Amino acid sequence: MNLKFRLIVMNFLQFFIWGSWLISLGGYMFGQLHASGSIIGATYGTMGIASLFMPALMGIIADKWINAERVLGFCHLIGAALLFWASRVNDPEAMYMVMLINALFFMPTIALNNTVSYIALEKNGYDVVKVFPPIRVWGTVGFIVAVWVVDLAGWAFSPMQFILSAVASVAMGLYSFSMPACIPAKSEKQKSWASTFGLDAFVLFRQKKMAVFFIFAMLLGAALQITNAFGKPFLDDFGSNPAYKESFGVKHSNILISISQISETLFILTIPFFLRRFGIKSVMIMSIFAWVLRFGLFAIGDPGSGLWLLVLSMIIYGMAFDFFNISGSLFVEKEADVKMRASAQGLFMVMTNGIGAFLGGMISGWVVDYFTHGDVKDWQSIWLSFAGYALLLGIIFPLMFKYKHTAVTEQDLKHV
Repeated sequence: MNLKFRLIVMNFLQFFIWGSWLISLGGYMFGQLHASGSIIGATYGTMGIASLFMPALMGIIADKWINAERVLGFCHLIGAALLFWASRVNDPEAMYMVMLINALFFMPTIALNNTVSYIALEKNGYDVVKVFPPIRVWGTVGFIVAVWVVDLAGWAFSPMQFILSAVASVAMGLYSFSMPACIPAKSEKQKSWASTFGLDAFVLFRQKKMAVFFIFAMLLGAALQITNAFGKPFLDDFGSNPAYKESFGVKHSNILISISQISETLFILTIPFFLRRFGIKSVMIMSIFAWVLRFGLFAIGDPGSGLWLLVLSMIIYGMAFDFFNISGSLFVEKEADVKMRASAQGLFMVMTNGIGAFLGGMISGWVVDYFTHGDVKDWQSIWLSFAGYALLLGIIFPLMFKYKHTAVTEQDLKHV
C-alpha cells in the first residue's frame, strides 16, 4: 500500500479519536452528569497536566528502548480501555480521574504520530517539509468527521461518543503496529535529562523579550481551553428556550462548532502572506484580538437571528488559533540558539498546551460557576469576561513585547 496513503489513514484516525469527545464532553458532563463548571474546566485541564511531562517521557522511551510505532500503538490501546471505562462513568469526579489517566496516554500520541510519520517519510526519501503538511491536514479532516458523526448520530449526550472513540483507538493501536519500524537511534552523545525535557531552554527567560513572549504564550494558551470546554454547553443551553429549541445551532451544535476546525485549515494557508506583510509581532496581535472577537461574538450571538454572529465567531477562530501558534513557533525558531531550538519549541508547547491549558481549564470553570445562579448561567457575562481578558492581553502585549520586524524568508517558514 502507498506509504503516503497509509500515513493519511494514521493521521485521520489519530484526530478522529480526539474529535469524538473533545467538543461534546463539556455538554455531556453538564447535561448527563450534572457537573459544575469548575469540574468540567478541571477535566479539560487534565490535558494540560499531561502535556507537562508525558510527551517527553514517552519520547524518551521511543528514543532509547522501544520503537516509536509500538509506543504509539500501546498508548492507544490503553486509551481505548480508558474510553470504554469513561462510557460507564456516572459521577463527575470519577470522570475527571478517568479522563486524567486517558490524557496521560493520549497527549503523547500527538507527538509520536508525528515522529512515526517523519521517520517513515525520511526512510523512503521524501521531503518531509513538503510532503507531511498535506498528510497532516487529514488529521483535521478526521477530527471534523468525528464531530459530525457524533452530532448526526445523536451521541453528543450519550456515552456512545466514548465507545466510538474507543473503537477508533483500538483500530489505531493495531494499525500503528503495522507501520514501518522506527528503531531507537543509537546516539554517541547522550542527552542530559534537562535537555531531554526541554529544561535547558529556560535560560531564554534571561532575555526580557523571550520572558515576555513565553508568559503571554501561557496566558493566551489558556484561551483555547475555554471554548473547547464551554462552547457546546453554551449552545445547548439555548435549547431551554422554546424560540431556539428546534434551531440548527442547538440541534447540531457540534456541526456548528466544527466550522472552527474548517476555518483553521484555511487560515493556515494565509499565514505566509501575513507574516511577510506585517511581521510576527503584528500577526500575534491579530491573533489576540481575534480571541476578543471570538468571545465577544459568542456573547451577543444566538442560534436564531444571531446565528451569523456565531458562524463569524467560528470563522475567526481559525485566525485566533493558527496565527499565534504558527507565528509563535516561528519566533522561537528564529530567536533561540541553534543548540537549543528543539528544547525551546518544547518549552513553547509546555507554556501553551501545558501550563496555559491547565490554567485555562481551571479558571474558566470558576468563571462559569461564578455567573451561574441556580440552574441558570449568565452566558453573556461569562463570554464578556473572557473577551475582556483577551482584550487586556491585547492592550498589554504590544506595550511589553519589544520586537522589530524583519523580512521572513521561505527558508524561515520551512522550519515551522
